[in-house]
Amino acid sequence: MKKYSIKDMAYMSLMISLNIVLSRMASIKIPVGGVETIRIGFGGFPIIFSGIVLGPLAGGIVGGVGDVIGYWLNPMGAYMPHFTISAALTGIIPGFLIKAFKKSEYSFGQLFLAIGIGQTITSIIMVPYFLDKLFSVPMIASLPGNILNQAIHVPLYAYMTKVIIDRFSTVLDMPNKQ
Repeated sequence: MKKYSIKDMAYMSLMISLNIVLSRMASIKIPVGGVETIRIGFGGFPIIFSGIVLGPLAGGIVGGVGDVIGYWLNPMGAYMPHFTISAALTGIIPGFLIKAFKKSEYSFGQLFLAIGIGQTITSIIMVPYFLDKLFSVPMIASLPGNILNQAIHVPLYAYMTKVIIDRFSTVLDMPNKQ
């Protein structure tokens, strides 16, 4: 198991805080049939960014801990561990895929692909499936909104990640060191 430095843990704590604020308080929630099915916001970005920059384990920790603490601070219905697993995978999947490229510099296309695959699995497949099985919200009701949401988020997240890595790589010990 990887040992994280104090600096890495501080970055993970910051990302957890950003995740909670951006997903629980600074997002637009759209209910369908009394259940929140679509959430428009940037809460997934800190999770994905952590997975790419700090590694898949850190992305999973940021996603899982952010979801649990976010639930304690601002519960939205009953706690369902299914969504915690989905949040953890939001950081794990892009982190693993980016690691597979084994490069010191990531292109926009690589980031787009890694984030796109991760978001397709978690936000487009898993979340609507869980909503269907747990709350009887038909997938057909939540799927179009989630697809549209990710069609906007994936390129935006890839661009934001690329810009942040390029600009702050020397300061934050990230890939793309100049």
